[in-house]
Order: sequence, then structure tokens, then C-alpha cells
Amino acid sequence: MNLLVLGVNHETAPLSVRERLAFSPTELQTLLPGLVAQPGVTEAAIISTCNRTELYCNARDPHALLEWYAASRGRKAEDLNHYLYVHAGPDAAKHTFRVAAGLDSMVLGETQILGQLKDAERQARESGSLGVLLNGLFQRAFQVAKDVRTQTRIGSASVSMAAAGVKLAERIFPSVSECNVLFVGAGEMIELCATYFCAEKPKKMAVANRTLARGELLAQQHGGEAILLTDIADRLHEFDIVVSSTASPLPVIGKGMIERALKQRKRRPIFIVDLAVPRDVEPEAAELADVYLYTVDDLSEVVRQGVSARQGEVVAAEALISDHVSEFNHWLASRELVPTIRDLRDHADRAARAELAKAKKRLAAGDDPAEVLEKLTLQLSAKFLHAPLASLNAADGDDQTALVTAARRLFRLHDEE
Repeated sequence: MNLLVLGVNHETAPLSVRERLAFSPTELQTLLPGLVAQPGVTEAAIISTCNRTELYCNARDPHALLEWYAASRGRKAEDLNHYLYVHAGPDAAKHTFRVAAGLDSMVLGETQILGQLKDAERQARESGSLGVLLNGLFQRAFQVAKDVRTQTRIGSASVSMAAAGVKLAERIFPSVSECNVLFVGAGEMIELCATYFCAEKPKKMAVANRTLARGELLAQQHGGEAILLTDIADRLHEFDIVVSSTASPLPVIGKGMIERALKQRKRRPIFIVDLAVPRDVEPEAAELADVYLYTVDDLSEVVRQGVSARQGEVVAAEALISDHVSEFNHWLASRELVPTIRDLRDHADRAARAELAKAKKRLAAGDDPAEVLEKLTLQLSAKFLHAPLASLNAADGDDQTALVTAARRLFRLHDEE
């Protein structure tokens, strides 16, 4: 088993790069089978969020993964090297556990990444690309996250992207309660943002989504209205705050759309938080006067405030992770023995059955049972000892010394001395 993690995240690449290297949910459904079809790749799972895209694989060659990843994004492998990291074996397990526990996130201790990892595991399982290695890795990662959450206070002061968005909005407007808020999309991130923003009791709230039914479910929870994405151009001027996070591969809010809204607003400012990767709002919109456009990377300063108060908990969390990595390595080593143990059992079983069949024939022929049992015992002993004795006799020098030591340990000969 060869555990590899290859990826890019907010520490290694800017948003402009991450959005070009991300996968959409639809893509993952079709790409996973193709990834495990690559030579040397037997298991695979992919996580793709606003802050990271990572490939978790049971694979022999990291370069082959890089080539596949680059090709899937329409890039050359050499163009990605500067932004990518690769972890193998125990380092890959440690990285996975840190990700699950929120220690590798832009927001230290955040919990949303755990749900995203569970989605990646489920998608891999449903596509048939999840095997023994990755199943064992993810199940232990989920346990690590639970232990870190319950045994440390790493997330007690966590500032989420949604909470950071509220803080930034209140730098532009006196209070969110005096604003009209538009949420674009109806996924998990927008649900979280709606919870935070609507807790401030805005004057009006609306959800724009591709399908009206999904938007209505979220809007009803917070006493708002639902509109279609196609309605945004006509309604954008009504809203002071816009929070967007869709899975669209192209921007859903253009610079021209915002310019028209500003004219209707008589230059009253618009605060926009674009949490999507790829981005939902054309970056050029930030050049407009009276537009305050923030992306996930722009929020990093806000979300990192208060991290120092949690650094003491990081040490405790890292210690828990180290213990789990050791346990995972022990499990992995035991899994490596399975084929050998199975072959040994099969070999012994075949030998025993062959000699038992001979013994039954002799008994059926009328031979003395005591002689048959004695012969059976001698034959079984000879069969079981033939291969190891032959190997000992054929070896010389250091090889023979090593085999003697192994044989005495395997057969516990020292216990009989």
C-alpha cells in the first residue's frame, strides 16, 4: 500500500491559481473512475474546496498523479510544480489528520472541512474508488477530528468565514440590521453565511439560486424571498450586501451588472463577499468606486485574528494527531502482513489436507490406525519443516545468521531452552 496526497491550498497558491485547479462536483463524479484507471493507482478520493484541492491515492508514482492532475486541468505538469505539495506514507496520514482537525485551514479549528472530507469519502465510495487503505485513512481521520474537538479547545474561539464577512460588512455599514442582504447560491457555505448575517436581523433578505425550490427552502428559514439567478441583473441594485458561493464555472455577476446597479443606487456602496472557487464575481468589479469586493483570500486577515489565543491548544491537538499517526502506521504494517499470513495458512491447509486424504485411504484399506496416525504425524512434520530447513541449509554467511535468528524467533525455540 502506497499512500500519497498531492494537492494545492491557500498557503501554496493564490486564489487566481486555485480556481483554475479546482474541480466542480459534477467533474468529480466522472473523473474519479478515470483516476483509478491510471497505471499504478488502485484507490482515489478528491477534495476540492475554496481553500484546497487534494488527491488522496493508493498509488506507486506521485509523478503519474501530477501528470493526470495537470492534464485534467488542461495544464502542463511543470506549470503546477511551484504550487503543489506531495506527502507520502506517514507524512500523508499526518497531513490528512491535520486537515480533518482544522489545523491546516485558513480558519484554525474550523469544522466545515470535516464535512467536506466526509463528502469526498462518500463520493469515492459511491464511485468504487475507495479501498481498504483510504477507507482506513478516512475513518481514522474522522476519529482524530472528534478527539481534537472534544479533548482540546481548538475551535472554541474559531472565527468562520461567515463571521468574518459580518465583521467586514460592519466596517462599511453602521449595522447589518440597516441593510438588505442577497445570498447567491443555496449550498452549505451560503447556509452558514445566512445564519450569521440573519442573526443581525437585516431589513430584507433574499436568496438567488439556479432552482427556485432550493432557494425557497433557505429563504423561508430566515423570512426572506427566493429569486432565480437570472433575476439578479434586475434586482441587484436593491441590496447593500451580496454574499455569493455557487458551483458555477463562470462568473454569475459581471462588472457591467454591478455598474448598472450602482447607477440605480445613486452611488450608495455595495459590499460583496465572493466565497466561490472559481469566483462568482468578475475580479474587475473591485476597480469600481463604491464597490467593496472581498474574496476568500481577502478574508484571511480577519479570520486569523484571535488565533494566538488558541495556539496553546494547537500543541495538545498536534500531540493527539501524533498518537493517531502511530496507530495508523501500526495498522498499515499489519495490513502489509495479510497476504503473507494468508499464503502461509493456505500452504499449511493444503499440506494437511493432502496428508489427511492419504491417511483416510490407508484406514479404508484396513491399515492399523495407530500406524496410520504415526505416519500422518511424521509426514505433516516433514511437510511443514521442508521449506524452512531447505532455506537454512542453502544460506550462508550473514544470510544464514539472519535466517537462524528469524527461525528461532518465529518458532519460539528460545522458549524451549
